[in-house]
Amino acid sequence: MKKILTCLMAILGLTTACGQKNYEDTDVEGFARLIADKDVVVLDVRTAEEYAESHIERAVNIDYYQKDFIDKVKATLPTDKTIAIYCRSGRRSAFAAEKLAAYGYKLVNLKGGIIAWQKAGREVIK
Repeated sequence: MKKILTCLMAILGLTTACGQKNYEDTDVEGFARLIADKDVVVLDVRTAEEYAESHIERAVNIDYYQKDFIDKVKATLPTDKTIAIYCRSGRRSAFAAEKLAAYGYKLVNLKGGIIAWQKAGREVIK
């Protein structure tokens, strides 16, 4: 019985640890407040084509799908500043945030991505 209880506790601990994020999510209003601070870096992880169609002002574009994504981020972005990250719908940027947090970056992901941003009537650069 003691072994079963120990195994169950271990499984529960692993499940809980795996479910924790090492970045934050925020909605459009929170993201807008965050990027109003000029010390916050805005990162668009969409493709160059998507970025060219429209992007949030001051956004740096580094394509998540490129093989050298991590290397480009490390060469371009400081680890001592907050990174406000977004993509089209929020999914790709969440994956990118998860990866980048492992390198010491503090990230805040825009839930719903640029789709939510534009739907809320927020300005984009075209």
